[in-house]
Amino acid sequence: MIYNTLAKYYDTLVRDEEATRAYVDWIVSFEPESPVLELACGSGEITHALSALGYDMSALDLSARMIEKAKQKDLDKKISFTVQDMLDLSDLGTFKTIFCVCDSFNYVLEKEDVKALFKEAASHLETGGLFCFDTHSLDRLDEFEGEYNETGQFEDGVQYQWSIMSEDEYIYQDFAFYRLDGTVLEEHHMQRVYDPEFLIQELEEYFDVISVKTDFDQEGISEGEKYFFAARKKRGIQS
Repeated sequence: MIYNTLAKYYDTLVRDEEATRAYVDWIVSFEPESPVLELACGSGEITHALSALGYDMSALDLSARMIEKAKQKDLDKKISFTVQDMLDLSDLGTFKTIFCVCDSFNYVLEKEDVKALFKEAASHLETGGLFCFDTHSLDRLDEFEGEYNETGQFEDGVQYQWSIMSEDEYIYQDFAFYRLDGTVLEEHHMQRVYDPEFLIQELEEYFDVISVKTDFDQEGISEGEKYFFAARKKRGIQS
């Protein structure tokens, strides 16, 4: 299972308070209402930031260890955390806002599962409910044609190597953790990057698309690192 080891070091590697604020500001700009569900919440940075603003938050992630990290930050026990696949929300109730950010969407590797995710989100939103997500841009595929490598050491002495490369529509992230006892733990992550026109087409079966941006503030699809989509559930789509 991915994130078994990475969960312990995730915040050290990628925690970014400025990015968290940008995500929160982007979501809040659409005037979301509670209750709110976050899909693939990771270590819960954005979940907690929205909870602190007064939103009634629920969040899920497929990784039990990431959920453990997120729960550790929930000192007031205000947030409902669940270990669950975002492609199956059948045992959950109805929400007014659902979102999936920080390129978690790109772990959906099949086009049929993209369609299933949009259908699941719509079926658990009230009419007019808000659905937001971001994805890697197509430019990221070009960026990582030449392999990216990062090495370092954590406070506990464990050394790591992190490499990223792309091939066709896929981005591969490989982690190696060199422990003090001489053992090496590896994790291999695979993400798929979709054409934004395909995503808009599939969204429009269930949603009215209200905003498409690149890198938070560029209107429409343009050169950049991430695409941002916001949509509202259409009337006539059953919950």
